[in-house]
Amino acid sequence: MRPLYVAVVGSGPSGFYAAAALLKQREPAIHVDVLERLPTPWGLVRFGVAPDHPKIKSVSAVFDKTAAHERFRFFGNIELGRDVEAAELAARYDAVVYALGAPADKRLGVPGEHLAGSVAAGDLVGWYNGHPDHTGVPVAEYLTARRAVVIGNGNVALDIARMLAMPAQELRATDIADHAIPVLERSSITEVVVVGRRGPLQAAFTPAELRELGALDGVDVRVDPADLEAVSDADAEAAGSTVALNIAALREFARREPAPSARRTITLRFCSSPVELRGDDRVRSIVLERNALHTGEDGRVLAEPTGDREELAAGLVIRAVGYRGIPCPGLPFDERRGVIPHVDGRIEGRRHEYVSGWIKRGPSGIIGTNKKCAGDTVKTLLADLASAELPARDPDHHRHLAEWIRSRRPGLVTYDQWQVVDAHERALGEPAGRPRVKLCSIPELLRVAHSRAGQPTTGRKTT
Repeated sequence: MRPLYVAVVGSGPSGFYAAAALLKQREPAIHVDVLERLPTPWGLVRFGVAPDHPKIKSVSAVFDKTAAHERFRFFGNIELGRDVEAAELAARYDAVVYALGAPADKRLGVPGEHLAGSVAAGDLVGWYNGHPDHTGVPVAEYLTARRAVVIGNGNVALDIARMLAMPAQELRATDIADHAIPVLERSSITEVVVVGRRGPLQAAFTPAELRELGALDGVDVRVDPADLEAVSDADAEAAGSTVALNIAALREFARREPAPSARRTITLRFCSSPVELRGDDRVRSIVLERNALHTGEDGRVLAEPTGDREELAAGLVIRAVGYRGIPCPGLPFDERRGVIPHVDGRIEGRRHEYVSGWIKRGPSGIIGTNKKCAGDTVKTLLADLASAELPARDPDHHRHLAEWIRSRRPGLVTYDQWQVVDAHERALGEPAGRPRVKLCSIPELLRVAHSRAGQPTTGRKTT
């Protein structure tokens, strides 16, 4: 059987895990081309993981090993719908895997959400992580307030609370975007309130993230003991070990006495939902409504508004209630779920086009969850191709693919050129003991990437 040619669109964890699963196949040999909109790979590993979590980012070393494979190619700075179309990829490759992530934030759907100072979690996370799309978010304007409110009860909400509350000087040893450090140092925020619509048993954060809050220097973490009164040990154990550990941490926070020396406070509130953001030209306060919990017919715990409302002064409200995918030009899309509809990873109504990661299953799980998700999609793909009648390919088809892609986007970035950027960022960070100093604009990334064009940093072929 002739070699197979597969395109993977998106170079985040799900894209790299899909590439790795494809490259494991020895017979027939599979050539994998990864196309990425940005000049940089790794997706959420670079732009979504909190700067003070370097261990999580170390998975990039695994991606580097995948990229070193002789049948792997990376083409950065090429955008689906702008430079190439889905139909064109389907015509030139034996299969296409779309690993597009979920780049949009879910909305609260309440009055006042449009006001300045109402910020999507993705915008704030992208801002402090140096994502080129988010460097212009006017965060400095919002940090003049005393109180910030984070809506959501997942790890992203806790990451944001921690970033806003921790001493900014501690971030100087991380890979946080340079523009974020002085802004956070001048922040007037003294309290961060994290609001969840359901109770402690339903919170989606992990124990490690929760315990991190309690270890922050100069930060009090407050939990109302009343929020835990109805939670028994048996309830916590029945919900699983993760929830039981969360409840133990929350109880420990509830028992703590306020520290007189604390400079900032993180308050965790449960069973509350935002019903309105108030202000004139910007957010000045948020109205929260208390919820009562009950179990629905399907067994899920539901939050029901009680009419008991409270208004909190707040100059910054961050919406961390989840992400969702966005429509992809030329592909079907489920507007309600924010995903591309599929069966076992195979896009509905399409031949040899597949999905992996958040655009497949929605924004759930951790980085490692994408490995199994990608593996399942690749199993479907391989089974389909094994029984398919494939068109004949020219012996030089691999080279022709690269020539076609380059004709569509002359300013491409190969993986060798990305490694030039990577080495440059690491060199900038070394004098200050930082893992890297990120380049945060596309023109700057391209300038460095192309500064040694034709001088690859490895012996790997890029055409």
